[in-house]
Amino acid sequence: MAAAADKTKKSAEKDKAAKPRSPLLVTALAAVLAAGAAGGGVWYFTQPKHDDKATKPAASKSAVPAPAQYFGLEPPFVVNLNSSFDGPRYLQVEVQLMSRDPAAMEAIKLHAPAIRAKLLMLFSQVEPSDIADRAGKERLQASSLAEVQKLLKAETGKPGADELLFTSFVTQ
Repeated sequence: MAAAADKTKKSAEKDKAAKPRSPLLVTALAAVLAAGAAGGGVWYFTQPKHDDKATKPAASKSAVPAPAQYFGLEPPFVVNLNSSFDGPRYLQVEVQLMSRDPAAMEAIKLHAPAIRAKLLMLFSQVEPSDIADRAGKERLQASSLAEVQKLLKAETGKPGADELLFTSFVTQ
């Protein structure tokens, strides 16, 4: 009989373990699971999409710049160099301005006489020793571009020219 009483006692303990202790515990557990599911859903739907087909055209469009447009300042510049010794005394240079903005190109054409005047003044201050090597020519090119951009910014509010190129450079 003691064995039967033990079996009854064990089955009563199993029933207690299988039964939830309180409805508050079940409700709290359900609330935690619902909050976790909601948080996971928010995270999933706010992540950026990794669709390769959608991102490739956008990246290639931004990687291709607008076509370059060139404007040659004609005729070539010819100036006396600022020299006190026997050496090159004249500079002849052909200049091309490059921009990728059509509106800037129109501004360059409109203000070409003022650009020529500024560049003539700049070139006439050059000493032969300043432009004897490549580094000196590149410095002159950079300062020429800065002069053009300064003038265009004063006239139009934008620097306008992206590059200034020497297409011919002769000293004598």
